[in-house]
Amino acid sequence: MLGLATHKDFLSCSLEKWSKSTFLFIFKEEVIPKDNSNFANSQSRRPKSEHVINNEIPYKKVFVLGPENEKIGVLTKEEALEQAKENKMDLVLISIENNKPIARIMDYGKFKYDKKKKQKIIKEKQSVTINREIRLTPLIGQHDLETKAKKAREFIHDGNRVKVSVKFRGRERSRTELGEEILNKFFVLVEDIAKITKEATLVNDRFLDMYIEKDKKKVGNSNNKDN
Repeated sequence: MLGLATHKDFLSCSLEKWSKSTFLFIFKEEVIPKDNSNFANSQSRRPKSEHVINNEIPYKKVFVLGPENEKIGVLTKEEALEQAKENKMDLVLISIENNKPIARIMDYGKFKYDKKKKQKIIKEKQSVTINREIRLTPLIGQHDLETKAKKAREFIHDGNRVKVSVKFRGRERSRTELGEEILNKFFVLVEDIAKITKEATLVNDRFLDMYIEKDKKKVGNSNNKDN
């Protein structure tokens, strides 16, 4: 009986301890910060970081640079974060040299905005060349040739690369010199603004293709004369 009572007491005690520890675990799960609405709201207002910043920095000590890139020296992460907070800025990990982390105090939101602005300016300056095509025939009339040349001039002024292609049909394939003559006549109509980037080449015995694009020097000189 004594042994049984002892066994029961042991079970009762174990269950009591287990229930307490389980309750404690559940309680801890309920107060994880990410479930806190205030924390979630503050996170949503923060800029998405491409760098390791603030509390995300995994080092206990860092070499710190100030807002003006001045050297402050080695500080604990907590000290560095405090200085960043005093300046109402962020602590940003910028490099690791010889296993020594270097962080800078800066306005990270402004840094990202300025970077995005610079990238936009660079992108706008980069020219994108679009390929256009003008199709001719060996026996095209002068009026039609001039109409095609007028369209090509529009493409060239827009900075596009133009493929001028003469298509041969049937017996015309044996008279490729006709295609060369047409291409020469065509280029005369646009040569004041264009240059040949690829001479006429016969493709599949059916097409005589020549590539032209804007000649910036010619266009510049033409604008100077107009002024």
